[in-house]
Amino acid sequence: MTAAELAAELGVSERTVLRDIDALSLSGVPVYSERGRHGGFALVPGYRTDLSGLTLGEAIALLSGAGRIDSTAAASAKRKLEASLPDVHRGQVAAAAQRILVRPEGFVRAPEQLDALAPVQEAGFSGRRLRLMYRSRGGDPTPRVLDPIGLVVAGDVWYLVATVEGEERMYRVSRMSEVEVLDEVAERDPNVDLEEVWQRRRQAFRAGFESLEVTLDCAVHDVDSVAGHADVVESAPLRDGVTRVRLRFGDRRHVVRSLWSSRFDCEFDVIEPTWVRDELLLRARSV
Repeated sequence: MTAAELAAELGVSERTVLRDIDALSLSGVPVYSERGRHGGFALVPGYRTDLSGLTLGEAIALLSGAGRIDSTAAASAKRKLEASLPDVHRGQVAAAAQRILVRPEGFVRAPEQLDALAPVQEAGFSGRRLRLMYRSRGGDPTPRVLDPIGLVVAGDVWYLVATVEGEERMYRVSRMSEVEVLDEVAERDPNVDLEEVWQRRRQAFRAGFESLEVTLDCAVHDVDSVAGHADVVESAPLRDGVTRVRLRFGDRRHVVRSLWSSRFDCEFDVIEPTWVRDELLLRARSV
């Protein structure tokens, strides 16, 4: 197209067209001019721009984690994103995605039932109120009407942040049933910082536990197994092949439960506190 045709099409002056052509050329777009009676400006045949705007690293990060959310919409979005990538990146992204698999379930534990996730997401995105049945830990399902704020995925667990009569709470999605999206506008702040909400509630939850430390001896190669659910405060060699480790646990129940599970993978000797030794001994005798 000639500069005059482009100017008429875009509603600008020919001077603007010429300036923009120079800018496109400088930015790497393969635009060129042909002189003569049928001349004008053109693109190199077959050129397509990368409309996604993603770098190679960004595309790999998105597509390699596609297993985190299983849904028809996620699969469709993945296909569209792959199609939008330039040819030079598409092969590298596909190869990288083959090397990472993200699954919410472990080897033994089954994934949480998330039948309620789709309507909960719909209500969260559209800002509509939810009516549902919610089962608290150890209790029977009870009716709830919630104003959804947003969803948080922590580990392999989905939580809904919502308000009830203006009070902010968190609900586990897997405990929801009979979910209904109401034709009522949810009462919520138009702006939300879910990262701030999560960190605040997480700190409040952890503050309710009195952490304690346990000292034990184990083989050097067993330290990681014993400390799988605790923070290592200190670790030092004791004698050949044996290390003394000081661990910090969330609370008394956390200590016993974690060490009792670890006994299947490794051997260790609890040094202190003595009540931990006594509790593990009681469990062993019971078995």
